[in-house]
Amino acid sequence: MNLEQLTATISDYIWSWPMIILLLGTHIFLTIRLRVPQRKIFTAIRLSFTKDKDSTGDVSQFSALATSLAATIGTGNIIGVATAVSLGGPGAVLWCWLTGIFGIATKYGEGLLAIKYRIRTSDGTMIGGPMYALERGLKMKWLAVLFCIFTAIAAFGIGNGVQANAISKNFAELFSDNSSVAALASSINSATGMSLTPDTFVSILVGICLMVLVGVVIIGGVKSIGRICSALVPFMAILYVMGCLYILSVNHQYLWDAICWICRDAFSLKASVGGAAGAAIMVGARYGIARGLFSNESGLGSAPIVAAAAQTRNSVRQALVSSTGTFWDTVVVCAITGLVLVTSILAYPEIDFHDGGLLTKKAFGMIPYVGTPILTFGILTFAFSTILGWSYYGEKAMEYLGGKKIIRYYRIIWLIICFLGCVLSLGVVWNIADIMNALMALPNLAALLLLSGVIAHETKRYLWSGKLDEIDRTL
Repeated sequence: MNLEQLTATISDYIWSWPMIILLLGTHIFLTIRLRVPQRKIFTAIRLSFTKDKDSTGDVSQFSALATSLAATIGTGNIIGVATAVSLGGPGAVLWCWLTGIFGIATKYGEGLLAIKYRIRTSDGTMIGGPMYALERGLKMKWLAVLFCIFTAIAAFGIGNGVQANAISKNFAELFSDNSSVAALASSINSATGMSLTPDTFVSILVGICLMVLVGVVIIGGVKSIGRICSALVPFMAILYVMGCLYILSVNHQYLWDAICWICRDAFSLKASVGGAAGAAIMVGARYGIARGLFSNESGLGSAPIVAAAAQTRNSVRQALVSSTGTFWDTVVVCAITGLVLVTSILAYPEIDFHDGGLLTKKAFGMIPYVGTPILTFGILTFAFSTILGWSYYGEKAMEYLGGKKIIRYYRIIWLIICFLGCVLSLGVVWNIADIMNALMALPNLAALLLLSGVIAHETKRYLWSGKLDEIDRTL
């Protein structure tokens, strides 16, 4: 067994039913204990677009939300949902959606603890996240250190290298057959004695450009990242959703049948597309829940790191704003993607839908002229924004471990990984990142469950007593 196979086996084992049950169980537990905060989702959406006057923090609540969405709305929303459908059947879409519904409560709890236990650093900026909830709320600094180690390592993989690789592959597909690119690669080979293929040449060029673009943004810290994400995230999400809605309008005669199939298949004992006879429910739930959890990151502990920088009057206001991230990411974007894929299965039964990537390309190929460019643009912008969002997560984890002086070195390594992700095969890196994601989730879930009383108290104090506008002077 080689290293890639070994890490894949470990990743599959860690992300099996025990972890899924723990994450989904936390979602359901917090939903019940907090008296279903999902009921306030429209209030939360309104607050996310409202500037919080007389508040304390570094960036607006919307900028914090946009940065969080930048990190979570990624290729998993496109290819991840397709993989869930191809492996778990159409019923996986419902399980993915239900995971998002319950995950709103967990994202709410994470955001609340991020504000409750954040601190102001020596230079006046705010910093927080699960590490500070663990240290200040539970007096478990050792667990906070472990969380930061896992986060910093995971960020290099799932937040950087694999995203850069997705960008590089898409550009390679677009330009590797271009005669001008082939001629330029040939000229370089003649001048230097190298043997670059057009694919490799494109990957190197993309890697250099990506390093420059990412470096220009992250050097300005959270404010720079927040500005870019505030502009990029709404645009890329709206364009992608519009493309999906167009496909649904083309497939409108299959829409109701698709919804019925999704609901029926989610609880069917009979095998469906990608399902297994006698265990269809387990298979659909396994892949639907897992992809939903990967998509919105509720419970992983990443989003509260940037939530801690938000300007907010009290912890509950930011908790509500943070919870909308899961709503937009999974309840809206993943649900629409799922419907697009299942209606396409009905419209084109001749396609082999065990290939999630092919299924996605076929669905978007239905849009004349602009379908494939929209898909490509979606993957490129989703991946780029994820690199920006996760760079901040990794920085704050490293700052907790080694202070601000270490950030400049972390950024240099971050940019190097951007380049390497474009030119190398990353099977092992992806597997290690998956493992680190699971390991960083465990300390965060401990904080959520052990401090659920604090979350419930703050929720009762502000949300259910109608005092959302009250200013907490302790922030």
